[in-house]
Amino acid sequence: MAIPLSLLETFVTVARSGRMRDAALTLSLTPGAISQRVRELEELAGCRLFSRTPAGVTLSEAGESLFAMLEEPFRRIEEARRGLEKPSTRRVRVSTMASFAANWLVPRLPRFSKLHPQIDIELETDGRLVDLKREPVDLAIRHGLGDYPGLVTLPLIAPELIVVASPSLLQGRAVIESPAGCLGFPLLHDMDRADWRLWFEAHGVQAPAQFPGPSFSDDHLMVKAAVTGQGLALVRDTYADEDLRTGRLVRAISIQWPTKFAYYAVSTAEALQRPAVNHFRDWLVSEAAAEPQNPEVAVSRMP
Repeated sequence: MAIPLSLLETFVTVARSGRMRDAALTLSLTPGAISQRVRELEELAGCRLFSRTPAGVTLSEAGESLFAMLEEPFRRIEEARRGLEKPSTRRVRVSTMASFAANWLVPRLPRFSKLHPQIDIELETDGRLVDLKREPVDLAIRHGLGDYPGLVTLPLIAPELIVVASPSLLQGRAVIESPAGCLGFPLLHDMDRADWRLWFEAHGVQAPAQFPGPSFSDDHLMVKAAVTGQGLALVRDTYADEDLRTGRLVRAISIQWPTKFAYYAVSTAEALQRPAVNHFRDWLVSEAAAEPQNPEVAVSRMP
């Protein structure tokens, strides 16, 4: 029995994103439909292709082997699809995280459309670092330290995260005077377990290989966990405002934010040869430069 191409396309999309939900957004399907396709393919293959985890899915040994065979052919198919698009339609495919898209990018997109009505933005949300040299993505917006070898990187905004804790957690403990002091406390993590590691790295602190502690897909849930004394939370101040005002939380350490821990526009030099991609990147930089809390971006225009 021939395996439908749609099942293989779904497999490749899930393998790239690592999350059923993100694959559903990419393919314009429901997460349930994605799960059903994966199950159907696994039944036809006679083996498990993914291992399910709280953060998403990872490839099994059989899945790794299948992905190695399919990734390049599907990349070529995607390139062919783009080549068949109407030349009059100029599209820029952008990858970013859902939180950044919802809170910063999407509300501003009408301004870009007004400036460049002939350019269509295709927005996909994905927490992983896409392979811009191999995948059909023109530009990615990523949260990190800007260390993306072989790619053209520009800083955008550096929104401050603060370290908060329940007073009961800190009671009777030594005052936290430096970032390294946070390692003596339980830590609450974002779903990708990336923020604390990057925060320590930005401050020059040697962090352990593994961080224990629970992780949360929503900052509001992380704040609630902090209120109950479960650990230190690294969050945007807006999420903790009410609890800070009422005293349910306090700032565990006051320290200058490491501005290199920021959102970056990342692309290949080849992609930037397309005027549409250049227009969008320049617009991102101009929007970021207008942020009052982010004056250093205004002088960081050139790669």
